Amino acid sequence: MRFKIDREQFLKGLTIASKAIGSKSPIPVMMNVKLALDEKGLSIIGSNNELSIKTVIPFKIGERDVIRDAQFGSTLVASKIITEIARRTADTELAFEIIDDTIAQISDSRSSFKLNSVRPEEYPEIDIEPTGVQVTLDSKLFIQMVEQTAFAASTKEQRPILTAVNLVADGDYKLTATATDSARLARKEIPLATPVKFVANVPARVLIEISKLLEGDGALSLSISDKKVLISFNGTLVSSRLINGEYPNTKNIVPRSFAFFLEANSLELISAMERVSLLSIERENVVKLSMSEEGIEISAKSAEVGSAVEKIVTFQYTGERLEVSFNSDYVMAAIRAAQSEDVTLAFLGEMKPFVVKNAKDESQVQLVTPVRTY
Repeated sequence: MRFKIDREQFLKGLTIASKAIGSKSPIPVMMNVKLALDEKGLSIIGSNNELSIKTVIPFKIGERDVIRDAQFGSTLVASKIITEIARRTADTELAFEIIDDTIAQISDSRSSFKLNSVRPEEYPEIDIEPTGVQVTLDSKLFIQMVEQTAFAASTKEQRPILTAVNLVADGDYKLTATATDSARLARKEIPLATPVKFVANVPARVLIEISKLLEGDGALSLSISDKKVLISFNGTLVSSRLINGEYPNTKNIVPRSFAFFLEANSLELISAMERVSLLSIERENVVKLSMSEEGIEISAKSAEVGSAVEKIVTFQYTGERLEVSFNSDYVMAAIRAAQSEDVTLAFLGEMKPFVVKNAKDESQVQLVTPVRTY
């Protein structure tokens, strides 16, 4: 196996594939990336058994040669080291060659590295074939869906199902994404070009990584089976196991009517919460929102440190006087997810879950549970 390759494209491919490789693995061989050169280009594969990524670097991009002087073959090399070599070398082109089936030599005009390589037969079989229901999504809408939901998924492994984003297509022309950690909930609907039916609990961290890899316009395709989801875009395939179990029924959790409404500037609310929460109770970042038609205040206090109060200047409030305490991190994340200059907070009562929403976008909603303070 031998080739010369554009360093920037090589680094990009290695970086994408290595996202599937953890810092540790019970199977040592999976700390390697698999490089396979054939007539389609250079395939780079990384996997940790739960998540697998394959990306292909073509021989040409437009009229420009990306890979030249090629001799087909495949090998395994240490992911972390080869990625750092590609990152730190100075030339625009790298030469790669396998010597005696055991040494991978990577060089440019100044540097030469020799890494131990492993025979490709030792790499486990990776399932990256599309199966099940297939659907095509607009990349920008997919990114927006992830940004407006995945942050609300749990990061704790006690209830694995809550670390997923629940994707549901009911046979109509929409896909509904829901994430919750039981203290908050985020939901987003995006349109589909064709009606399909499926339910999939996709790890939130996988969707976040994919949204970072997507570049602007274009489309991506999802293939969903009972056990896995395969997402394909820009010459890259990402295969992830789905999370087993029944996702909590959240259909009727969002109230249909409210008694109190606060409209305010998103940036002003976030800035006030950031300042006030410096003195919030313990580690929960709890702040209190006091609302009346006369004025809006955000406050926090700690017996050990002191207290803070800030008035909101730009607002419109409808309803009787109301005080609600909540985790400021949750509400700030919900306001950011609304992706709007102004935001509406709608309440039922002091200890009832309340909604944060963009009044101009009915396709998404954020729900937060208040915190009881004494």
